[in-house]
Amino acid sequence: MRTEDENQSTTVVKIGGNAGVDTDAVVDDIAELVDAGRRVVVVHGGSAEIERLADEMGVPQTRQVAPDGVASRHTDAKTLEVVTLALAGSVKPRLVQALARRSIRALGMTGLDGQLIRARRKGAQRAVVDGRTVLVRDNLAGTVEHVETEMLNHALDQGLVPVVSPPAITTDGDAVNVDADRAAAAIASAIEADELVLLTGAAGVQSDAADPRSVLSDVVIEPKGPPPRWAKGGMAMKLIAAREALLGGVSHVIIADGRRTGPVREALDGGGTWVTISSRRRRSS
Repeated sequence: MRTEDENQSTTVVKIGGNAGVDTDAVVDDIAELVDAGRRVVVVHGGSAEIERLADEMGVPQTRQVAPDGVASRHTDAKTLEVVTLALAGSVKPRLVQALARRSIRALGMTGLDGQLIRARRKGAQRAVVDGRTVLVRDNLAGTVEHVETEMLNHALDQGLVPVVSPPAITTDGDAVNVDADRAAAAIASAIEADELVLLTGAAGVQSDAADPRSVLSDVVIEPKGPPPRWAKGGMAMKLIAAREALLGGVSHVIIADGRRTGPVREALDGGGTWVTISSRRRRSS
């Protein structure tokens, strides 16, 4: 439950790990939002940094594609170590420093800290390998089950910007990797955020992944079932995350271009792709 004025807006911004995302431009916007009195939580991934560090450490990386086309990182023990080092040891400190340079006090946390994000480890998963569907059992990945809102709201009430990333923690105290988009959706729902902005290395949701001109201003998804068949890879996962946030009570979810100047402001002003469920209206004019 919020302890601040109920009229004060809360925005969750998920910064994608794509190397093309302009972190400085994103942080500039976040600083403006905070200065204007908005409560902001930052959730981040770090795919580019994970790939760089994995290559440096000699840890092979593989993507796991489910039969519905949703892609995720296969997380074995070595990859989980790389993910934790890349996010908590490299990407997060840079974001906290970037906010500090703009006189914004930020608090860096992973889902492990204070059991902020609790997750259930996934069991055997179906994946398509060489055209065949197989069961994958050695995946240290999890599904978010609970977000500790007291910690986040306390930080927000103190004027801090929480900067959150995977991994999460299980009830047995084990670390598991969770998708950062879905973690952002869970956080946005738990703290009753008004908006969730998912920034990525594309102009928005494209009906044709190979054609940047096919960006959609609106996408309507079903409340259950797989994402649209034309949504592939990471974008399919973003649509799943968007649906989870909307079903969790978040008013607006926007998937937008993180490579632009003013990416958060542009998204909130109507840019990118606004996601709705079934017959729900996009937004008021």
